[in-house]
Amino acid sequence: MARVSRRAVLKYGAIGMSVTALASGGGVGWAFLDATTDTADRLDFDNALAIPPLADSEVDDDGRRTFALEADIGELQIHPGEATTTWGLNGDYLGPTLRATRGETVAISVTNNIGETTSLHWHGMHLPAAMDGGPHQEIDPGDTWTPTWTIDQPAATLWYHPHPHGATAQHVYRGAAGLFLVDDPEADALGLPSEYGVDDIPVIVQDKNFDRANQFNESPTLMGDVGIVGDTILVNGTHAPYLEVGHELVRLRLLNASNARVFAFGFVDEREFQLIATDGGLLPAPHTMTRIQLSPGERAEILVSFTPDEEVVLRGFPPDLGRVGAWSSRFDGGDDTFDILQVRTASELHSAPAIPEELAPAPDLDLDGVENPTRVFQLAGRSINNEHMDMRRINFATTVDSVEIWEVFNGHATHHNFHVHDVQFQVISVDGVEPPPELRGWKDTIFLPPYERFRIAMHFKNYTDPDVPYMYHCHILYHEDQGMMGQFVVVEPGQEPGLPETDHAAH
Repeated sequence: MARVSRRAVLKYGAIGMSVTALASGGGVGWAFLDATTDTADRLDFDNALAIPPLADSEVDDDGRRTFALEADIGELQIHPGEATTTWGLNGDYLGPTLRATRGETVAISVTNNIGETTSLHWHGMHLPAAMDGGPHQEIDPGDTWTPTWTIDQPAATLWYHPHPHGATAQHVYRGAAGLFLVDDPEADALGLPSEYGVDDIPVIVQDKNFDRANQFNESPTLMGDVGIVGDTILVNGTHAPYLEVGHELVRLRLLNASNARVFAFGFVDEREFQLIATDGGLLPAPHTMTRIQLSPGERAEILVSFTPDEEVVLRGFPPDLGRVGAWSSRFDGGDDTFDILQVRTASELHSAPAIPEELAPAPDLDLDGVENPTRVFQLAGRSINNEHMDMRRINFATTVDSVEIWEVFNGHATHHNFHVHDVQFQVISVDGVEPPPELRGWKDTIFLPPYERFRIAMHFKNYTDPDVPYMYHCHILYHEDQGMMGQFVVVEPGQEPGLPETDHAAH
């Protein structure tokens, strides 16, 4: 049941908006009062957390690690009564976790059995544009697409999800997504918790709305500005989940796979945890925190210490959306609280390994001589630099082996975020100051509060194609589908950008 929190009352009182005044506004006022969701201490946690299986793979005669994924329509028993119709890959909901090691060549066959044209994008992966799985590599019903590339990036928690032009929000919301874990020997040597599903746990968090027949309600949230903001949380497809652990130290791989909601994750007892990795892999050193905020598409790996015979809840606290204003904060999820996952520990726990003091080299791109900024991107309304997405337009070309600095700015009072395909980037500054520790590793997605400027640097390497673009866009999927996206190509020195195929399905 929704309720107005003390935090919200103080917040709105501070700006001269009393609850009494809101109530006197009739239907709109009561809608405002009723728009906060708070499930703290209200879940029974009676469902064991589902762990997505590791995907089967084989090494073919060419030495490639091969995977096979089939997108299908299924159903999932989430609430009592009628099962919910869902989409999944190799199952009813979500997909298996793909896992490969740096230096391996992978080939992934993706078969579309869902009856609609879709695609599958490898979010966070460095790879050729034609293998990216964006809107130019759509897969028609009944067809199979088989991208192949060599893994060439550090160990990281990546993910995959549909990316069809104009329909990404709908396809992701229905459940066709999964994790892609990249391993490398240097990370393996650190001795971090790494037994998948035992002390190394995937935590894919999504919010959903349901109709009276237990089906996903795909309507944008009334009076909000970011699309679907759900009142029910699923973790790996499980509602009200618990996780039993038998280790003193556990690694949680958090993925915000929601369409629009921002989460501030922490534990109800305010215990500290160690942030060890973000989108592109390990941080230079562990960072002690009690909250980590993730916008849609962002990932974080945290190490959490436990003692025997305890129960503790991972909670999504009200996020800091920045200067969005009272209305947007209320209807776009800024005042909501959710219990996410209960952890239950055994009476005897395996001892914890020592946490390394150093994890990985810090991002350190050579910025000498780089124009600062090389490019500027302003997000406002549903456009970037006053342009809506056009599949036929290349917004710009960059030269292979170049390093660029981009300035990204949210120019209005709705929060956004920003994702760049192909590259992991280095955050140089946030509003002119050094980024906080959680932004000092490699990133591919950043949260953009209103009226804040981010400078990011990236190195475009290895792959060129004048005709097949990569995307940059807001990863609030409702905004992306409405046009808040652009595209660029990476070219050889002196090469001009081409023209994308208008028939962009790839088979």
